[in-house]
Amino acid sequence: MAEVAAGVGPDALHAQLRVAMVAGEASGDLLAALLLQGARAHWSQLHGVGIGGPQMQAEGFEAWWPSERLAVHGYSLEVFKRVAGLLRIRRQLGTRLLAQRPDVFIGVDAPDFNLGLERRLRAGGIPTVHFVCPSIWAWRPERVHAIRAAADHVLCLFPFEPALLAEHGIAATFVGHPLANAIADDVSMGQARTALGLAHDAPVLALLPGSRSKEIDYLLPRFLAAAAQLRRQWPNLQLVLPAVAAQAERIARLIQVQPLQPPVRILAGQSHQALAACDVTLIASGTATLEAALFKKPMVISYAMHPLSAWLMRRKQLQPWVGLPNILLREQIVPELLQDAATPEALAAEVDRWLHAATERDARWQTLRCRFGDLHRSLRADTAQAAAQAIGQVLGR
Repeated sequence: MAEVAAGVGPDALHAQLRVAMVAGEASGDLLAALLLQGARAHWSQLHGVGIGGPQMQAEGFEAWWPSERLAVHGYSLEVFKRVAGLLRIRRQLGTRLLAQRPDVFIGVDAPDFNLGLERRLRAGGIPTVHFVCPSIWAWRPERVHAIRAAADHVLCLFPFEPALLAEHGIAATFVGHPLANAIADDVSMGQARTALGLAHDAPVLALLPGSRSKEIDYLLPRFLAAAAQLRRQWPNLQLVLPAVAAQAERIARLIQVQPLQPPVRILAGQSHQALAACDVTLIASGTATLEAALFKKPMVISYAMHPLSAWLMRRKQLQPWVGLPNILLREQIVPELLQDAATPEALAAEVDRWLHAATERDARWQTLRCRFGDLHRSLRADTAQAAAQAIGQVLGR
């Protein structure tokens, strides 16, 4: 690799960059793909290898394993059964990267997998960057020690995180949230409905039960039962459900168990189109809730998992909320229904309130759009430039 001085901007670097990356699940795949797009503006001959999903592969990424192999859910026996396989993949990947020696390794989210791998690669002399600060401000604050041992630099999505990490001696840069740049301030609902073939004069509910198998198993039956109740109050309610390819068959099977007429429209991906088109979304807690906020959409956040997993997570939780919009705005601006509280009746009641608010464009709806607009602006930055600059500094060391 070419010699560079510390702090030199990316434009002064060679145009080639051999980068290894690991991104788990659909949200990590999306963030990593956006990072690859931006990095290629500074390193025109960028070549990426590692673990990634379809959106990364569309950017020319060479996936040795698909990102869905990393998707896990909770802490209970359902996860422990897969630990040996995940550890084997991580060991094999680490050995392969230490032999091939990429210029830099970028772990995208998936901290339980990536931090251990980063620590091994860093000890072997490979520079390491972690993209997406683990939410030590929300739960598991002890993870800060693992971050300090693993990452040469952390790329942060939220503006308060670098100062928090600096208190623990960890170099970090706020790079903005790529989604805040990718999603426009005001997206046309009408155009999205036309693109999806939806009626413009009937309400739309987007069902987003998550991208992991267990999330879908726990949440989708409740979402469908809630939708059936809502159809009795809103007979013309249109239902859309964006599905990642790996989960499309599972989703179709669960819908067959609880058929609705008219049926739920399953979309091949297209989560952004679904969010742009909808009046309200019934959504699993996770990155998708932030996407919904950036589209300025009312939502009902839900989550359910094995009771043991839920108990363990509650013990480590530092915030009174679980949904990113509520955490970032420091108040429960959208409802959260978790575990036993996530009954079809309760979910339907909260969605019904939002449907009325959206139809009437009332004060609650207006306040939500205003607060989500402020959040959108606070997360916007030149992510590609900031991330490339930080990576260039790491390479210069």
